[in-house]
Amino acid sequence: MEILKKYNTALQECLGKAVAHKEPHQLYDPIKYILSLGGKRIRPALTLMVCDFFGSDFKKAMNAALAVELFHNFSLIHDDIMDNAPLRRGEKTVHEKWDVNTAILSGDAMLILAYRFFENYEPYMFQELAKLFSETALQVCEGQQHDMDFETRDNVTLVEYIQMIDHKTAVLLGAAMKMGAIVTEASEGDKDKIYQFGKNLGIAFQLQDDYLDVFGNPETFGKQVGGDIISNKKTILYLMALGQSSSAQAEELEHLFSINPKNPTDKIATVREIFLTSGAAEATREEIEKYNNHAFSLLEGINISEDKKEMFRQFGKDLMERNV
Repeated sequence: MEILKKYNTALQECLGKAVAHKEPHQLYDPIKYILSLGGKRIRPALTLMVCDFFGSDFKKAMNAALAVELFHNFSLIHDDIMDNAPLRRGEKTVHEKWDVNTAILSGDAMLILAYRFFENYEPYMFQELAKLFSETALQVCEGQQHDMDFETRDNVTLVEYIQMIDHKTAVLLGAAMKMGAIVTEASEGDKDKIYQFGKNLGIAFQLQDDYLDVFGNPETFGKQVGGDIISNKKTILYLMALGQSSSAQAEELEHLFSINPKNPTDKIATVREIFLTSGAAEATREEIEKYNNHAFSLLEGINISEDKKEMFRQFGKDLMERNV
């Protein structure tokens, strides 16, 4: 994203020095490896951008941004182990390149290193940052557990699903932005509003990801369309469809999400049609719009200049504008 380019450039320079060349190499090399794989680094860049927009030198928030990035990558190492994923950003996952035990230990070390970046702030600021970080890290773990539990449950509600993606995905986006506000010593009201802005935008983003997994353009979406259907993942579209479709459609949908055909093409097509005819697709679009609009409405009450608010709006639009 062009709006984050300046912050990403500065972040990349510091990230290269964030993990010193230490012994044992078997512990630190996997950390340096996953950090070298790149990614959009949206969350830490937002930490810097928020600090900048509230009137401080954005480099003041660099240590907080590095903590966010190390935590995010720690969670990816462990997620890949749980998912038995062979690839991350087109390269071997840490547990594949080394082994599972090494990946677990290196991930644990990343989490500890993340906390240590807060030690560079004054005690009162360290306390606030570390408290937010701990709460967010625990919520991410809770979200991951709920996601795993939902795989074997047949009675997941929409409220439960929204709470799961809020914890698993959205809270880290909100916390990353709030950390930038904490470092620049913004008011309590502004810190809360920028947190809620990031969190609501994060929910909208994840719901759109669910939608595009079914209805996205394979050339622009960036991953396999229909992947959630193939893996029988019960996303918002599935939950909406169960609640809004006829009993015959609901029965067929439940059956389709209990099988794993060798050629899933027909399954994907049938499920997509049920999502459309039941109104689940349209209802999902309305949910996305609801969280997106709420995020933008929060900007109005934040004490920053109008041009900065417009840049936040542009960031939100850039985040959400992936071709359908």
